[in-house]
Amino acid sequence: MTKIDILAPGALPEASVETLRERFACHRAVGSDKVDAILAEAAGRIRGMARGGHFNVDRTLIDRMPKLEIIANFGVGYDGIDLKRCAERGIVVTNTPDVLTEEVADTALGLLLMTVRELSAAERHLRAGKWAREGNYRLTPSTLRDRTVGIAGLGRIGLAIARRLDAMKVPVAYHARHERTGVPYRYFADLHAMAEAVDTLVIVLPGTPATKGAVDARVLKALGPNGIVINIGRGSVVDDAALIEALATRTIRAAGLDVFTDEPHVPEALLALDNVVLLPHVGSASVHTRDAMGQLVVDNLSSWFETGKPLTPVPETPWPPRR
Repeated sequence: MTKIDILAPGALPEASVETLRERFACHRAVGSDKVDAILAEAAGRIRGMARGGHFNVDRTLIDRMPKLEIIANFGVGYDGIDLKRCAERGIVVTNTPDVLTEEVADTALGLLLMTVRELSAAERHLRAGKWAREGNYRLTPSTLRDRTVGIAGLGRIGLAIARRLDAMKVPVAYHARHERTGVPYRYFADLHAMAEAVDTLVIVLPGTPATKGAVDARVLKALGPNGIVINIGRGSVVDDAALIEALATRTIRAAGLDVFTDEPHVPEALLALDNVVLLPHVGSASVHTRDAMGQLVVDNLSSWFETGKPLTPVPETPWPPRR
């Protein structure tokens, strides 16, 4: 039986790429230059795409593949895909929810603790020989014991973070587009109002036009001088200039960031600050979780071509399609 042609651009686990090659006629491309060469020969045959992390899938690329039916996205976030064009053409987009929820929530708690208790700075103190030479690292002015955490985005990952904070006896509030039923946390329809009521903001929002720059100077000021910002959602949600200014002037106490606006490029001004913890987007970056995400990409493609149904379609390209 002739295998179905799919395009697999961007960063994907090698185990997943091997499975794609077993099941499909897989055209693998890490960079955009290779994509151009592939499409020059196979554009008319490609029916599916396994989209690797953050590879840009714009209208131009979509329209170069007239038979494209499905884009299986590697990751929960699917910014960078022209969803409007996909919806216009009836192309289904899927993502990889659930399989990374616990890993990212673990990372969020680790980043929160690193930031609040200055753990990475304390390690640097030890490694530099300062413990033996100068004495103990300072007593940290911040602790989780007297904090209230506001979670911006109470989806699967936000709930998993809240569950962990419950176990640590840390009060939780949340902001989302809609109030959730069956959760015990205080709801804020307005992000600024929540920032005024808490001192710690954990951002789990996706990168969309509606969320771009949502955490701005006004929200940061509302957190107060003891405020801490943790971002494991998308870099675009935070106004970079406002955050750098707030950290430099101690308008807030500190920040912990796993995501950035222009990855992998981190602003030099952030790198120069001593009150920010920076991680290279490692929220879901374990072999176990990344392989599970990759397998869900494969399973979405397999289900689509075998049964005509996607497993995890995103709401912008719902299945079955709205009439």
